[in-house]
Amino acid sequence: MPDVSVIVVSADSGPGLHECVRRALACPAVREVLLIDNGSRDGVPEAVARAHEQDLRLTVIFNHANLGFGPAVNRAAKRSSGSRLLVLNPDCLLEPDTVARLLAAFDAQPRTGLVGAVVCDAHGVPDPASLRRDPLLARTLTTLFKRPGEGIHVEGPMPDHTVEAEAVSGALMLLSRRVFDYLDGFDERYFLHCEDLDLCRRVRDAGYRVMLAGDVRVLHGKGGSSRHRPVFVSWHKHRGMWRWFRSFDPDARKPHLAAIVWLGIWAHFALKLPGQLARRSSARSAAEGAAA
Repeated sequence: MPDVSVIVVSADSGPGLHECVRRALACPAVREVLLIDNGSRDGVPEAVARAHEQDLRLTVIFNHANLGFGPAVNRAAKRSSGSRLLVLNPDCLLEPDTVARLLAAFDAQPRTGLVGAVVCDAHGVPDPASLRRDPLLARTLTTLFKRPGEGIHVEGPMPDHTVEAEAVSGALMLLSRRVFDYLDGFDERYFLHCEDLDLCRRVRDAGYRVMLAGDVRVLHGKGGSSRHRPVFVSWHKHRGMWRWFRSFDPDARKPHLAAIVWLGIWAHFALKLPGQLARRSSARSAAEGAAA
């Protein structure tokens, strides 16, 4: 019997949510799909519910506010019944055999707690976040300044087989329910971004393995829920960076380094702000033009 519960969190994710849910339901290995909506105003989650009202495998949960990504997943997980949980972004599109192949990768190695896939853009280019290392301060500086040495991303082409990883992309993660429950799910102190890095680290710290199924490629639209609110997303992304650093990086125990990192994170946010404000203004103008 199919025993995978797919959890999709939406927040004004747009019409692509229809295809995400349709494809998830079309996977033979999927037991159920739980769509949990964080206060969307675009009407799409309601339309998805109507389109699949005869399919008892779909459960749509409506939150009347944006609870954040991790809290929404945790609430959906409590309503699910599968022994495996597949956390899926609303702009990720599964193939009929994707879940079965992820399960095979999961079961191939002992003490596996979490498996990711290679998420790709529309041109098939892999996202480097599919296979990455913990963003420790030294690695972050190496990546930021393009210095020789070990950075956040794993160098070279993306593997075409299953490999062990420090962290995988949160756009798609297959987890053991037993491990997820043992860890109390996502840390709800993260609102958006870096909660996937946190979970991967805690899976490893608990003695389980994080794996990347390198031969499983999944189309990922990336940013479908956030294009119209770039400042909001960036704010929470930088807050997540700071929380991860304070939780896991040994350098956070050095007050002078912690102060420098805090200043660096928020200086980076400030530098990005003008461009994000411009994008938000353009998105609003485009939406107003379409409505007219």
